[in-house]
Amino acid sequence: MIGILVGDLLQDHDYQLGLSLVSGKKGLHKKINIPRIQKPGLALTGDVSNLHSGRVQVFGKSEIAYLNSLNPKKVREILGKICAVELACIVVSRGNKVPVALSEEAEKKQIPIFSTQLLTSTFINRVTKFLEDKLTATTSMHAVLVDVLGVGVLIVGKSGMGKSECALDLVLRGHRLVADDVVEIKKKPPATLSGRGSGVIKHHMEIRGLGIINIKDLFGIASTRDQKIIEMVVELVEWNPQEEYDRLGIDEQNYNILEVKIPHLKIPVRPGRNMTTLIEVAARNHLLKIKGHFSAREFQDRLQREILKKEHLNQFLWNSLE
Repeated sequence: MIGILVGDLLQDHDYQLGLSLVSGKKGLHKKINIPRIQKPGLALTGDVSNLHSGRVQVFGKSEIAYLNSLNPKKVREILGKICAVELACIVVSRGNKVPVALSEEAEKKQIPIFSTQLLTSTFINRVTKFLEDKLTATTSMHAVLVDVLGVGVLIVGKSGMGKSECALDLVLRGHRLVADDVVEIKKKPPATLSGRGSGVIKHHMEIRGLGIINIKDLFGIASTRDQKIIEMVVELVEWNPQEEYDRLGIDEQNYNILEVKIPHLKIPVRPGRNMTTLIEVAARNHLLKIKGHFSAREFQDRLQREILKKEHLNQFLWNSLE
């Protein structure tokens, strides 16, 4: 199961969670594995059966006010039961003062207690996005990702097949490079794949004979983008005269990445074939399919109608002769 360390919440800058550690430093190694946060609810009455250890627990204004309304002995009893669940962490929002009993019980059980000045709803919104981003399935592939006419095209194939050269030619035609060589892919629920460049090689490209080039510096900021949804996979393969390649395109193939099926085209490479043009046309054809125009199947349907017409005409002529 995918999980992140509780301590990673303190390292965030992108989502501006505004957290500060109050107590439970020894528990920062614990893991959060569920992106949805949880508010204690019935647990504040002593029923902890629905508390989940892998979720962030949020105590807002209402929860703190309720605890403050109870007598100290009852508060100790309830918080003792809550902290006995071995929670991942607890966040007290709106700048509310963390009850001493909560801080002490959490320290005993090594449960980190955080405080934030954010409104409860604002914090929940931000931390949920943060956790969804961190807890989604990811992988990396040796490939090239290009935005062609708004279609995210992932170009795969063996080393030396010309993936980077195709991408460079596409950039020269006005399309946009997302990543070359290493593409980091993240699954976004329920079944969407987002690709981006990897670290320091982002927006750079390796071209044999030229070396490393910076696409953004050479062609301007409009020639690149940081990430793109992957909508189709184009695989470049060596031409094999013994192999029968698809010449009609009626049956669609899929490429499986992180258990998500993406439309897959296999294009054989041989001298004289303009691979860049083929990839661009493939992207245009994909856009037509999205709009409901499947050229190969429409052609097949017209062909079948013509065959049926001729069969009916032949049958009519045959019956007339009889």
